[in-house]
Amino acid sequence: MRKLNAALERFALRHPRFGIPNLMRYLVIGNVIVFFLLRMSSYAAVSFLSFQWDRILRGELWRLVTFLFMPSTAEPFTLILSLYFMYFVGNLLEQEWGTPKFNLYYFSGAALTVLTGIISYYAFGSSGGVSTYYVGLSMFLAFAALYPDARLMLFYVIPVKAKWLAIADAALFAVDVIGALLAGNFLAALLPVAAMLNFLVFFWCDLTDLLSQKRGLARHRNSHQTIQFKSAVRQQRKKEAQRGYRHKCDICGRTDTEYPDLEFRYCSRCAGYHCFCSDHIFQHEHYRE
Repeated sequence: MRKLNAALERFALRHPRFGIPNLMRYLVIGNVIVFFLLRMSSYAAVSFLSFQWDRILRGELWRLVTFLFMPSTAEPFTLILSLYFMYFVGNLLEQEWGTPKFNLYYFSGAALTVLTGIISYYAFGSSGGVSTYYVGLSMFLAFAALYPDARLMLFYVIPVKAKWLAIADAALFAVDVIGALLAGNFLAALLPVAAMLNFLVFFWCDLTDLLSQKRGLARHRNSHQTIQFKSAVRQQRKKEAQRGYRHKCDICGRTDTEYPDLEFRYCSRCAGYHCFCSDHIFQHEHYRE
């Protein structure tokens, strides 16, 4: 997985002119046009654009591309929200990655979707229902991975960080897979898996590095060489309560409990930690090892 990720990175760097600039603009416009055709006529009028592997085998090769413009929903309000969000997230990803890498991300997700439809056709005899719905959701996962603390307005009212919405997005993937399996719709179960696989290919190095970093931090926290600050503070306070004072001069023996107005200091030239009152901080023999 790491080698594949590195190969994609190299391809994007070596081919700066690869891809379609402002790809999301054309996809959104295409979805809107097809949606209006659906509203004015029926699905039968635009069905020649959908993905159907048996028709592609008969020479209708345009379906390998035109299915990208098929709306994922027939509800106008839901479609407007999904297209706006797809356009917003897609543009941010293109600005962050550049046109080549963003195009690779989207089209590799679309290619895995096509492959899923082909597998479903030969395994279950059907390829209907193939869409880029989960490719759009995987774009949001990519956005959340790059900007985990970005605040988005849920229902235009509630500010929520992108990482929490990404967790909900991943949960939706899992729910859809389980629901499709229980219903016996194996194509619907494979589509989310294909989109998630595309996400993992592009973010495998980031995810593994993050996990390694967290494991390293956990080992560091649990190491006997690491000072547990809160625990050390509690132990120090317990010792102070038992002794009845916090500071005690090594020369005269006066404490901060007996003389609350007296200042105490620790000598930086002495070996170890030795406390002295203000009268003896500069008048004492330094402790040696």
